[in-house]
Amino acid sequence: MAFTKKEKEVLIANYEKWLKESKAVYVMSYQKMRMKDIDALRSEAREIGGEFHVVKNTLMKIALKNCGFEDSSVFSDSSLVAFAFQDAPALAKIVDKASSTDLFAVKGGYMDGAILDAKSVIALSKLPPLPQMRAQLLALIQTPATQLVRTISEPARQVAAVVKAYSEKSPAPAAG
Repeated sequence: MAFTKKEKEVLIANYEKWLKESKAVYVMSYQKMRMKDIDALRSEAREIGGEFHVVKNTLMKIALKNCGFEDSSVFSDSSLVAFAFQDAPALAKIVDKASSTDLFAVKGGYMDGAILDAKSVIALSKLPPLPQMRAQLLALIQTPATQLVRTISEPARQVAAVVKAYSEKSPAPAAG
């Protein structure tokens, strides 16, 4: 299907908008894809604030150039692009899961303007979800403070335990 010049300009503008708003972009190739397969991916991506789009490679390369991205040669053959507008590792998990089938294969992507190869996208998918990472970071930050409080309060606790034990001790027999 041929696009008019106006349609191509609209597509390029959309690609540029998505590139600018994305935290990460993952590129996959597809074979024998059915609409229900891509609809399932799109549904999963929407739940975490991402989108999947089948793109026209030549127009996507123009959009990349316009946005200042380096061409990483991932836009050849058929391209399905995942745009992570919120949680990049969560969308990478969906991409990784999709690539485990024979329908899709990870080609690479971009994160913060840097080029990612397929192995980097898969490694990103192994990261824990954002809320879990925040909880781990918070626990890591709180650990030294908790240990400091314990260290400071330990001598006082030991003195209190000695006083308590001494007070509970039966009184000494009267001399007599």
